[in-house]
Amino acid sequence: MTQTTGKTTPGTRSTSEYMSLLAAFPPRPIASEEDYIATQKVIDSLIDRPELTPDEQDYLNVLGSLIRDYEDLYEPMPSISGLDLLKALMEDWNLQEKDLIPIFQTESNVSDVLSGKQELTVTDLEKLGEFLNISPAVFLSKGN
Repeated sequence: MTQTTGKTTPGTRSTSEYMSLLAAFPPRPIASEEDYIATQKVIDSLIDRPELTPDEQDYLNVLGSLIRDYEDLYEPMPSISGLDLLKALMEDWNLQEKDLIPIFQTESNVSDVLSGKQELTVTDLEKLGEFLNISPAVFLSKGN
C-alpha cells in the first residue's frame, strides 16, 4: 500500500520498480541460445544481490519460467535411473567411493555396487535418498 509520502511500505509491490525491470530487459519467450544466455545473465545479476524486493523476486520468477520452458523444449534432462544416476550424482557432487561407505557398510560393497556386481536394494535406495536429500523413487523412474 502506498502511504501519503509516496513511499511504499515494506513487503508491498511497487509498480514503477517492476516496470523499470521490464523496461531494462523485457521478458520474451526464449527462441535461441543467445536469448537464453542473455536471460541467464539477468537472472545471475539478480541472484547475486544480497536481498531482493518483492518486485525483483516476481521478475526473477518470470525469467526463471522462461528459462525452464526453453530448457524443457531444447535441453531435456536425460532419463537415467539406478546405477547410472548414482554415478552421475557422484560426479556432479564430487563424491568418492569412500563417501558411500555409510550407506553400503564397506568399501567392498560400494565397489561391487558401482561395478554392477551387486544390485541396489530397497534399503540402499532409501539410504541413498536420505544421504543425497532426494526421493529414492528417482533411482527407479525410467525415461519417456
